[in-house]
Amino acid sequence: MTALNEMTADALKALHARLEQDYASLKARGLKLDMTRGKPAPEQLDLSNGVMTMPGNRDYFTASGEDARNYGGLQGLPELRALFSQVLDAPPAQIVVGNNSSLAIMHDCLAYAMLFGVPGGTGAWSKEKDIAFLCPVPGYDRHFGLAEGFGFRLIPVPLTGAGPDMDVVEKLVADPAVKGTWCVPKYSNPSGETYSAETVARLAGMKTGAADFRIMWDNAYALHHLSDARPPLANMLEAATEAGHGERVLVFASTSKVTLAGAGLAMLAASPANIAWYLGHAGRRTIGPDKLNQLRHLRFLRDAAGIAKLMEGHRALIQPKFDAVAKIFRDKLGARDVARWSEPEGGYFMTLEVPEGTASRVVALAKAAGVALTPAGATHPYGRDPQDHILRIAPTYPSLADVSAAAEAVALCTLLAACEKRLAA
Repeated sequence: MTALNEMTADALKALHARLEQDYASLKARGLKLDMTRGKPAPEQLDLSNGVMTMPGNRDYFTASGEDARNYGGLQGLPELRALFSQVLDAPPAQIVVGNNSSLAIMHDCLAYAMLFGVPGGTGAWSKEKDIAFLCPVPGYDRHFGLAEGFGFRLIPVPLTGAGPDMDVVEKLVADPAVKGTWCVPKYSNPSGETYSAETVARLAGMKTGAADFRIMWDNAYALHHLSDARPPLANMLEAATEAGHGERVLVFASTSKVTLAGAGLAMLAASPANIAWYLGHAGRRTIGPDKLNQLRHLRFLRDAAGIAKLMEGHRALIQPKFDAVAKIFRDKLGARDVARWSEPEGGYFMTLEVPEGTASRVVALAKAAGVALTPAGATHPYGRDPQDHILRIAPTYPSLADVSAAAEAVALCTLLAACEKRLAA
């Protein structure tokens, strides 16, 4: 195959005609495929069905004799915090285990900061005239929407393959209006990159205009490996503490894509002062989490080896889907030189970079052919990608056959949109 930018006008017109015929055939298939969100497939959820059988009848007491049916235990079961300390790289005393949504804990942290301020700050963030948040792009739309909902001005920062461009970050955080940054540091959503040790060190030690600056460190995919390569991630909480900025970091994680997506556990790890701050406000909101669910997870997961075994089960189910998408993109798009895509070593997403100005067209073409994709622009603040060129691909939920069919459709739509653009030039 010849690259599009090397084709003569006549060859390009001929290719466009063939692609339109292929697209008409695609539409005639009547597909109904959904790749909009990175949900676990039913087969992945089945791996954790055992959670629902625990604890058994009258088996609801913890190792310390606590009755998990009753009120209390705001910080979460001590045994569970000890288990997840290995995942969060934090001492059990500096961990909170809550109910199923880490996004809910992030929401509460921002809400408490807006209403009351944070340790090391001078007061409620809502009292300040202008507040802003950094948004590494491409990034997670729910993060951006959360900050936008609280009234933050969203500032995009480009990712480099090893985390955010730190030269840009260090300039921006000199402004005291910039209160924090989002980070998905391992197998980022959706680029799949892992932050380098240098990036972690610079984030931990950088000088900020706001004394109460916060790094929202959403380590959502720390356990979600897709290959034997396990890129290391430096301990952010430890690095910030050593740099004299221990209060700067709030670490989040969950079991949403480990056990049961709607009935898992969410976690916060932070400095002792931040944990006391969070619990002080959370204690007015709730008497405690669902300790029965925490006990179920403790007995199901058991230990680090149990978690690793479960995650290998997830990998066996979803790695073939990622491999299939990558192969189809290589076969259909590679030689045409019209797109680039990530082949991540972990996480739940791939990025597809299409010719500038065509991402929205690709999504529209795919939708008309029965393939639903995440909207173009979702990877950027306010849902606007200035270059209209990044798409988030979510291969996990559909079956392997459906993922393959969707990837074939996306590749065709990408080529057709690229052809249209070149012919219109």
